[in-house]
Amino acid sequence: MVQRIPAPGDLEPIERASRDELQALQLERMKWSLKHAYDNVPHYKAAFDAAGVHPDDLKTLADLAKFPFTDKKTLRDNYPFGLFAVPREQVVRIHASSGTTGKATVVGYTKNDIDTWANVVARSIRAAGGRAGDICHISYGYGLFTGGLGAHYGAERLGCTVIPMSGGQTEKQVQLICDFKPDIIMVTPSYMLNIIEEFQRQGMDPAESSLKVGIFGAEPWTDAMRAEIEARAGIDAVDIYGLSEVMGPGVASECIETKDGPVIWEDHFYPEVIDPETGDVLPDGSEGELVFTSLSKEALPIIRYRTRDLTRLLPPTSRSMRRIGKITGRSDDMLIIRGVNVFPSQIEELILKTPVLAPHYQLLVSRDGHLDKLEVITEMRDASQSAEQCAALCRDLEHRIKTFVGVSTRVTVAPPNGIERTTTGKAKRVIDNRPKS
Repeated sequence: MVQRIPAPGDLEPIERASRDELQALQLERMKWSLKHAYDNVPHYKAAFDAAGVHPDDLKTLADLAKFPFTDKKTLRDNYPFGLFAVPREQVVRIHASSGTTGKATVVGYTKNDIDTWANVVARSIRAAGGRAGDICHISYGYGLFTGGLGAHYGAERLGCTVIPMSGGQTEKQVQLICDFKPDIIMVTPSYMLNIIEEFQRQGMDPAESSLKVGIFGAEPWTDAMRAEIEARAGIDAVDIYGLSEVMGPGVASECIETKDGPVIWEDHFYPEVIDPETGDVLPDGSEGELVFTSLSKEALPIIRYRTRDLTRLLPPTSRSMRRIGKITGRSDDMLIIRGVNVFPSQIEELILKTPVLAPHYQLLVSRDGHLDKLEVITEMRDASQSAEQCAALCRDLEHRIKTFVGVSTRVTVAPPNGIERTTTGKAKRVIDNRPKS
């Protein structure tokens, strides 16, 4: 792997600014954003008034804690355009979630918003080692999902040659990587594993491809999975973070020279970490729920949006802005199994520590009477293990899950390719068959 580390002169001034300079800009922009939301969005005016706060009450950054939260329910209750702060005619693009758990969450962008988004994604790609003139293969889905078009506009803004492949057609993904010889791939980490496996199925070594950098996001992934991808594909695997309600991909991104957690582009997105139960703001370094306030969005200002992602705010390293630690789970996706809090990432870590197991798994949750049951299905990398060896692997993984996670499970090891692969992006890690209350 050849790391392309930027020289200090390649960075934007804000990436090298002092903490005082950055906070002064944040305060100026936060005052504007709160006033913009209050003056133009009926929901925010009503919510601020009900909480007894006014935008003029913001004198310091810490005063943001006085203002109410926004959550996904807020967006759904104001479906489709109720949270827009500009006339609909000024909204040049709309994205939305899939709406699989209720009404879709709709977000809108003005021309300036699209410009800002392209800039922060370009900054993210550059931080990941991308350069003008690179060929960028984008395998995020295009459409209402923000991943494909967000990555696309950012790569073009940086000056890359873009291959808008989108998801699926794994054989064709490999063919185009071989033919077009891209330097960068932007894709979910789980789908990258599919691409790696397709290279191998065709008798090719993925580490010999032209790819140098993989920019992975849209789902949580562990450092163990990073090591797996880097070793098999011969690339630098870099984490990009974002969510449509805040902007899309590019809210934060790792830097290739450190790979120590995504740097939040704090000149546009102000982060807090809160206790998910009480809503109290926690000091940097404490684990809790990540909250964002947009500082420059016009069409859809978002105030104290509860992401439900559990992480920590870490001090700056390669840039002047704070980082987020690996997402350990989500406060609303956390599984409670017989009173034990379980995150899929905990079990993924244990699976990836077993060399003969492939990095694919599913968690099946069911109920036997009044008791929850958890089954972990994983698969072998190859078919060389005997039945006795597979049984021993199951017992060992069950023991380690009980020891390190604290919950009893039944582990099943499937043959190679025994777990259905995703073809469109995010892997379906959890299948919860418990009766809905």
